[in-house]
This record gives sequence, C-alpha cells and structure tokens, in this order.
Amino acid sequence: MKRITIFCGSSMGNKAIFKNTTEALGQALVKRNIELVYGGAKVGIMGAIADAVLAAGGKAIGVLPTFLQQKELAHQGLTELILVETMHERKAIMNELCDGALALPGGFGTMEELFEMLTWGQLGLHKKPVGILNMNGFYNPLNTLILTMVDNGFLKPTNKEMLLVDENIEAILDKMENYEAPEVAKWLAPGTV
Repeated sequence: MKRITIFCGSSMGNKAIFKNTTEALGQALVKRNIELVYGGAKVGIMGAIADAVLAAGGKAIGVLPTFLQQKELAHQGLTELILVETMHERKAIMNELCDGALALPGGFGTMEELFEMLTWGQLGLHKKPVGILNMNGFYNPLNTLILTMVDNGFLKPTNKEMLLVDENIEAILDKMENYEAPEVAKWLAPGTV
C-alpha cells in the first residue's frame, strides 16, 4: 500500500488515548512509507493524524470541500490540499487516491465514510482493504451490530469479513497489506443478501 485514506473525527474525543494512538499511527504510516489521504482539516484527530505524519517526514494529502475551507478549518501545512465542491466529490477523490481506508474514532461523518467504502467493496466497485483501528474498544458496539446483521440474514458472512478490525496499529496495517477481496457474486441474483 502506498496511500491510506483515514476517516476520523473532527473532534479530539474525551480520552487521551484517541490523540496518542492517532499520533502513533501517523508515525507508523511514515515508517512503512505509506502516504496519508484524509479530510484536510486541522481540527480534532483529523488534525492530529496529519500533524503526526508531517512531523515524521511523511506526506499528507487533504481533500476538503470549499465550504469547510471558508470556515477556516483547512490544514495549512499539508503536502497537498485538494479543494472540492461537495462532500460526495470529496469521498470519490479520497477513494481514487488511496489503496485502502482505515477508520479511527469519529461521529456520523466517519460512520458514513466507512460504510460507503464497505458498500462499494461489497458491490465490487473496488477491491481495497477497509479497516477499523479499534482504539479503547470504541467500535465494539459496531462489531456487535454487524454480527446481528449476519445472524438475521441481512449480511453475508463473506461480506462481514471485508471489514478488518484490530486494536493494534501494526496488526491492522498488516491485515490491510495482506487483504484479498472476496469474489463478488452477481449482486442482483434472486435471494442474495
């Protein structure tokens, strides 16, 4: 992997582990020669991941809608800042630029970005790894929900396996580097989930 898109919060959260782990992830990306693609903001753990990558000598590419730049949220020290008009365009460009996507703690926006990448993978629109760095058990309730989706017949076990999860930075990056996408069956066949 040459580039990973990171989806994460524009807030810092209320526990030091979120910022500390995010900074350690930034350093790990640079050690592996992986460039960062992210939402382009200077705030929250979004800003923390960019700052950590840049401080370690890596490259950080931000993709930011102009309406957020006008609110003075743009990170000014990035390797490259790509300005777009819409949130949809932002996600499409982030997908184009990356070899995989990794979610850190965040809110609605982070969930939406994560699930869009998973859905695109499920439909066979990409074969990229999609992972979660499960800091402090943040995503444990989501993992339970995903198992409930499988148990109730709304998600195939094969598709559940598309979401890589680990609480360890090196382990999740290894899983992403070794990921092989499942073969996608004809999606609209009768009875498929």
